[in-house]
Amino acid sequence: MQPTVAKRLQHTEEYYFSRKLREIDDMNKAGANVINLGIGSPDLPPHPSVVAALNEHAAKPGTHAYQGYKGIPALRQAMAAWYGRFYGVTLDAEREVLPLIGSKEGIMHICMTFLQEGDEALIPDPGYPTYRSAVQLSGATPVTYSLSAANGWQPDLAALERTDLSRVKLMWVNYPHMPTGAQPLAGTFTQLVAFAKKHQILLCHDNPYSFILNDQPASLLATPGAMEVALELNSLSKSGNMAGWRVGMLAGRAELLNDVLRFKSNMDSGMFQPVQMAAVAALELGPEWYAELNAIYAARRKKVFELLNLLGCRYDTAQTGMFVWAEIPAGYKDGFAVSDEVLQKAHVFITPGGIFGANGNGYIRVSLCRSEQVFEEAIARVQQSIPVSQTVKI
Repeated sequence: MQPTVAKRLQHTEEYYFSRKLREIDDMNKAGANVINLGIGSPDLPPHPSVVAALNEHAAKPGTHAYQGYKGIPALRQAMAAWYGRFYGVTLDAEREVLPLIGSKEGIMHICMTFLQEGDEALIPDPGYPTYRSAVQLSGATPVTYSLSAANGWQPDLAALERTDLSRVKLMWVNYPHMPTGAQPLAGTFTQLVAFAKKHQILLCHDNPYSFILNDQPASLLATPGAMEVALELNSLSKSGNMAGWRVGMLAGRAELLNDVLRFKSNMDSGMFQPVQMAAVAALELGPEWYAELNAIYAARRKKVFELLNLLGCRYDTAQTGMFVWAEIPAGYKDGFAVSDEVLQKAHVFITPGGIFGANGNGYIRVSLCRSEQVFEEAIARVQQSIPVSQTVKI
């Protein structure tokens, strides 16, 4: 007997990259040797002190048992101190910080904790696809709000207020924004907090990219009044080169975190204690760590600009984060067409912007998580296989 798939999965497809990686794997088995410039998984290692901390604590006999659901005190204290040093946000390590097994699980935890059938949640277009799928899995209805280049990829709150918000319980926001790399403009966070208060909406800020090619890391929680209406997710995946380690955090008002913990405690049995101690070491790194990391990403980004120039794409040189978002040239139907042509002709995979929403259809996204040498090879392949377009940029 084939069991019927639950209703919650009927509108939730397999993650795009999961499907695409199988296609790329098949091409590689046939000898294509595809250069994957799609996924933002850091290729650089964590700081040596982080690896040393993992090894040291993994060698101890008493560190292999189940751990508490809230994480060890040392990790919560390190997370709170990190927020204080880099964001200027004071958090109570005991009550206002919750370690997560990666921030992606936090998106699901928040949706499952606060949303149900009949509720609506605002999600950005373009935006991270997991926002939509997590909302759908909770039984609630995702409602997109439009972001555009003309508006600096900022939410148009005046337009939102002209819509029916009576069933909206939660709003997802994300700055520095993925996939566009946009920073919040002056006043954006203040306006978002006021909007959330006025309409009694839980504001959920996903903030994993604030240290990448960004001189001024910012937290929504530094905005006056934010702790009353907002939760913020953060992560060591990007800033610490620890994507596979799965270390994230949720910060916000104690009552809200306790509600999330009620769900989370039924989903896992705590984080491996040596990983928690390694995360403490990562959180204690100084600004020189981020400066060294960003010097590497800045050099890579120049190579990506060269690649995009060859494709005739337009891009903003001031964008932040570990991707470059670029408008496709005239003559292509959408970013999927550009991505498919580059993959089939040059054996280079670039992410089509349409996977992030309808407003991304005219764009592509390139990850910075490959070496300069790999980008040079990608440039050479494109030069050899695709007609050169006029170099343009914005």
